[in-house]
Amino acid sequence: MGAQMEIAGSTVVVTGAAGGIGAAIARRLLEAGARVVVSDLDQERLAATAEQLAEVAGAAEVVSVAGDASADADIERMIAAAQSSFGPVDIFFANAGVGDGSGLQASDEQWQLALDVNVLAHVRAARRLVPGWLERGSGYFVSTASAAGLLTQIGSATYSVSKHGAVGFAEWLAVTYGDQGIGVSCLCPMGVDTDMLRTGMTSGGGEGGRVAAAAVTGAGDVLDPASVADDVLAAVQKGSFLVLPHADVHEFLRRKVDDHDRWIAGMQRYNRHLTGGGQ
Repeated sequence: MGAQMEIAGSTVVVTGAAGGIGAAIARRLLEAGARVVVSDLDQERLAATAEQLAEVAGAAEVVSVAGDASADADIERMIAAAQSSFGPVDIFFANAGVGDGSGLQASDEQWQLALDVNVLAHVRAARRLVPGWLERGSGYFVSTASAAGLLTQIGSATYSVSKHGAVGFAEWLAVTYGDQGIGVSCLCPMGVDTDMLRTGMTSGGGEGGRVAAAAVTGAGDVLDPASVADDVLAAVQKGSFLVLPHADVHEFLRRKVDDHDRWIAGMQRYNRHLTGGGQ
């Protein structure tokens, strides 16, 4: 176990909070007594979500900052809004993410977007926050990665690679700073009932998007974001690194580590099944 963090009274930033897992995390944080800055690129949806969240704990406990979670200037605005409204940031949820069904033909622009939002956004936020946390002796960073970052994402090269990067960066943070008062948790779910699963993977992704979505929904239950948020907050309070809302992911990962070649062969069979290539 790493450093733990008490939720009540903490100042928190949640990116990708206009819906899905981010909005559910923000709601649970407010219910637990935190003060929350929510951010998202979709300004209209964010405003509506913030209004709903304000009903949970009062308008004074939630602030919305529309912006790009991967842009240094917008990250700075989120942190500054938290500082001026509530005080220094205690917990940062790097939750914003993008996904599509791009494969080998993905453009450099598609690769850059996936790396910027799914990995470098985490790096840029940590770069800004960790020095202050070290001075204070406490802080907590939560990375929303994916089971794809531990296993792989059939149908999407950009998503699989970038989520592996998110897991790798979270591990590095924990190894480097986890014994200096900084807690790190890495969320790695499979299917969660979010816009990304319903439309994100399939938009512009063609057949790869359909296969990616089918791979996720066919591998296990599609969970409600609220239950995932409960798991994440419990991990923060315990100081647990890996958050696996789908218990099967642990077994899948064990099989991968035990025999990588056999695991790849099994994934190849699953890919053929999903793409209509037979058994």
